[in-house]
Amino acid sequence: MVQIELSNVAAGSPRAVLRDLFASALGAADPMACVPDHLPRITGGGRVVVVGAGKASAAMAKAVEAAARDAGWLERIEGLVVTRYGHGADCARIEIIEAAHPVPDESGARAARRVMDFVGDLGPDDTLICLISGGGSALLSLPAEGVDVAEKTAINRALLRSGAPIDQMNCVRKHISAIKGGRLAAHAQPAQVVTLMISDVPGDDPSVIASGPTVPDPTTCAQALEILDRYGIDAPDSILVLLNSARGETPKPDDPVFQRVRNTIISRPADMIGAVEAAAGKMGLSVVSLGADLEGEARDLGAEHARLAKRLKADRADDLPLVILSGGETTVTVRGDGRGGRNAEYALGLTAELDGEPGIFAIACDTDGIDGVEDNAGVVVMPDSLARAAQQGLSAPDHLVRNNAYGFFSTIGDLVVTGPTCTNVNDFRAILVTADQ
Repeated sequence: MVQIELSNVAAGSPRAVLRDLFASALGAADPMACVPDHLPRITGGGRVVVVGAGKASAAMAKAVEAAARDAGWLERIEGLVVTRYGHGADCARIEIIEAAHPVPDESGARAARRVMDFVGDLGPDDTLICLISGGGSALLSLPAEGVDVAEKTAINRALLRSGAPIDQMNCVRKHISAIKGGRLAAHAQPAQVVTLMISDVPGDDPSVIASGPTVPDPTTCAQALEILDRYGIDAPDSILVLLNSARGETPKPDDPVFQRVRNTIISRPADMIGAVEAAAGKMGLSVVSLGADLEGEARDLGAEHARLAKRLKADRADDLPLVILSGGETTVTVRGDGRGGRNAEYALGLTAELDGEPGIFAIACDTDGIDGVEDNAGVVVMPDSLARAAQQGLSAPDHLVRNNAYGFFSTIGDLVVTGPTCTNVNDFRAILVTADQ
């Protein structure tokens, strides 16, 4: 996991304080800290198979191996996990495969087929440990029978551009998949299935995290069709036929295939926000927490938070400095031709609304270290961001129209670049409000 050195906060700049808070967020979601306590007790002589998918899955696999080595059952492990390109880890017994995210590729499809092969012949004395984290929907991509990878990829790309929230995107993904929506658990029966999940979704619904490959699915094909219609997504005939037939339906909560399945969320966005609250308190900051599960259009939420920061600065002078914290997953409805993830777009909306207000600073980052498909985790916002941009001939409104927040902040040197952090508890945002400086 990426380590960010903590600065001397007492003497640190606002930029350093914000980076320190982000470091606290990452530390709270480190798989090496949260995986071991939730592993099953391994006894008997059955097989121990480990599979998984997600941006944190390789780090989770490494944590499993470390705990198994200490407990004496490392040599019994076999299996594989699939993670995003660049998010791998060195493991002794668990094969690590890298694939594309957020748009699936053939590497992810091949890995998903191998996962199904691994679990297909398990017996009642065997244990399957599934390691699931955000990003698994794209990484564990196995189209349903009759749907090819290219068709599934096209639907996924359209969903990402539509502005649909993650639960609606995953409803569609589950019903055109051969592995999601509880189908992996069904295929693994009659083995004991223990799934450890790192949540990256607002509300922490296990059936939404990576589209719930071992979780009962309460959604239906009819809902998937309605979502495609709502966002004007044209599906090929193969997918329409699937969604209009019984073949597309997923196992439901009362299905007996889940009798030996245990799904546990081991880290969630609320844990991350709680850890940052504690760190901020130690820094002497008053804390205003907006919660860990905020959703909405990224630029609009940024503008809303800017207005809140200005009000708090005016109304709570005696409580300064303070920090406004939030997590969750915003959406970006792509209409322009620019570059940038949802955190950069949030930050640009915030920057435009702050309009150079002195004493207000911010950071917005994805805890996986990658904002959208770019090379940055997110950005920082300074009171002089607009002025520095204007010196470069940049206009915040123009860049918002183009969805070009990355271009805006990269030009003025305000990107936050960590590389892959090998965890993922969604987005982290902090707005530091001080007296004018």
